[in-house]
Amino acid sequence: MDGVEVLEAVKKIKPEIPMVMISGHGDLETAVNTMRLGAFDYISKPPDLNRLLNTVRNALDKKKLVVENKILKKKVSKNYEMIGNSEPINHIRTMIDKVAPTDARVLITGSNGTGKELVAHQLHEKSDRASQPIVEVNCAAIPSELIESELFGHVKGAFTSAVKDRAGKFEAANGGTIFLDEIGDMSLSAQAKVLRALQENLVQRVGADKDIKVDVRVIAATNKDLKKEIEEGRFREDLYHRLAVILIKVPALNDRRDDIPMLLEHFANKIASEQGTTPKHFSKTAVKLLQEYDWTGNIRELRNVVERLIILGGTEISEQDVKMFASK
Repeated sequence: MDGVEVLEAVKKIKPEIPMVMISGHGDLETAVNTMRLGAFDYISKPPDLNRLLNTVRNALDKKKLVVENKILKKKVSKNYEMIGNSEPINHIRTMIDKVAPTDARVLITGSNGTGKELVAHQLHEKSDRASQPIVEVNCAAIPSELIESELFGHVKGAFTSAVKDRAGKFEAANGGTIFLDEIGDMSLSAQAKVLRALQENLVQRVGADKDIKVDVRVIAATNKDLKKEIEEGRFREDLYHRLAVILIKVPALNDRRDDIPMLLEHFANKIASEQGTTPKHFSKTAVKLLQEYDWTGNIRELRNVVERLIILGGTEISEQDVKMFASK
């Protein structure tokens, strides 16, 4: 195996490693082939030691930059960080770290207000698609007669209000991720088209007969029991199995009460920053009382209660403030 073949073999296995080619064949063709295959530099024999030293130094610096860029890409923005160190949350973090680098489809389940969208965004931001868009679609908020147009687009004249061609969300997410929130509320006809998109990586705009190729990672979320929906004929079983390659269940706040102190501090600081005020602290008895509440609205409800307590409570949020202003 000659040097060029060795270079080609290594690049296939470890493309991130900067390779320097040193060869006694100092012809232009060999140099061009070497650089085309991804060599960092080409040096003919006998090598100039100063040039060789500078080349190795620059190659190592480049590798360091590549590693740092990968680390930066894997960091999740503050808007989508998960607060807490409870066992259920740490389990989800572990799942995200394992699943994010793949293109596996993920179905996120959990009650309203638990933070399913945070999981979706972390999966995207820790993936190799992070530089591409994540497009969110709330399937429950779009009328059933418009969902297909929203997802797949339409051509001019496809229906009364279709005055021009319009790309759908799948096309907008090409190269990135589409997050289908509340997918349990999607109509059966739209489900059939989503299934085809997953099977063939093809979408078709409403009113068109031309297929459009898309490269999209699909993450879905629901607060419904999809297996029960399947039994009652409201959700396609074949679509469920396409979506649920990886299942992530987000716990209710009542199942992660140990995280409430951290969540209180997080929301108090966030609200103070938004309002331009000094953060308020919670007394130990106030925290303990809030940990005992029945949080049917989960994280979303807790955030609203914290804001109410900060507005109406004292300089330090007391147990009395909680009893007066956080009652159900």
